[in-house]
Amino acid sequence: MFQFFIILLLFFATLSAKILPYKISPNTKLDTSIQIKILDAKRLDFPNVHELSALAYKHENLYALSDKGILYLFECQIKNDKIQKLTLREQYVLKNKKLQRFKRKKRDAEGLALYKNGFLISFERKNRVLYCSRKGVKMKKIPLNSVLEENQNYQSPNKGLESVAYSKQYGVITIPEFPLKDQNSQYHTLYAKHNIWKFQAKGAVTDIEFIDSTHLLILLREYSYLSNRHITSLVKVNLEQCNEKRLCTSTLLAELDSAKGWNIDNFEGLTKIGNNRFLMVSDDNDSMSQKTLLVLFEIMN
Repeated sequence: MFQFFIILLLFFATLSAKILPYKISPNTKLDTSIQIKILDAKRLDFPNVHELSALAYKHENLYALSDKGILYLFECQIKNDKIQKLTLREQYVLKNKKLQRFKRKKRDAEGLALYKNGFLISFERKNRVLYCSRKGVKMKKIPLNSVLEENQNYQSPNKGLESVAYSKQYGVITIPEFPLKDQNSQYHTLYAKHNIWKFQAKGAVTDIEFIDSTHLLILLREYSYLSNRHITSLVKVNLEQCNEKRLCTSTLLAELDSAKGWNIDNFEGLTKIGNNRFLMVSDDNDSMSQKTLLVLFEIMN
């Protein structure tokens, strides 16, 4: 009966769902230093789909993770550099090994990456990275760098493991939203179990994704409550060009500043969909005043 109810909800949600054209770029001439090209942007209006904080993509399947501990599966059709169609197919509540929904303080899911036959999911508040099935069921906990295991090392309960990525070469990599309490605040630190990489800090890290075998794309945000100014930055970090202090070469690819005409929101999720092509999504915080935006962009060579 419960399964039938969920199917019914998805059916009516699909009927009323909308993806609307959205202009994100400013009307003025773009800064020539920007090294990305916006290909398309859509505003998503799906009933009861809110607070999307992470993305993963494979074979036209777009997985979106909500802060509320829900994993959504969309069919995503991209043709001619446009988001042509987005259809909600499934949704799964994240569950423990006993198939019980995580308790409230343990369900703040923030990061998502494809891994084996399922996903890596990073959490804040109760900071950890889990290997989960494609339906969001916990398989096992991933061992982390020892400094990440203690919750008191983080700036606050809501400044935890915001993102996660994986490669065969480096393994599981994760990063806190802000540097840990005892770390130099000028630098963000990426953590594998037995390795670290540092790069120049700029705002809060909201997601990471591999560009290629040695470069990570970092999504960062800055926000001023007084002026309602949003800044979204994209930084490329070279994991193979680091000094003896583990500070790595980084390049600012783009800074999208609402004060300069960029019509942006709270971008938190990022995923690679093809060669130098990515999708990013904004978290609407389940607020009437914010939007869920899905943006397709390309890194220019």
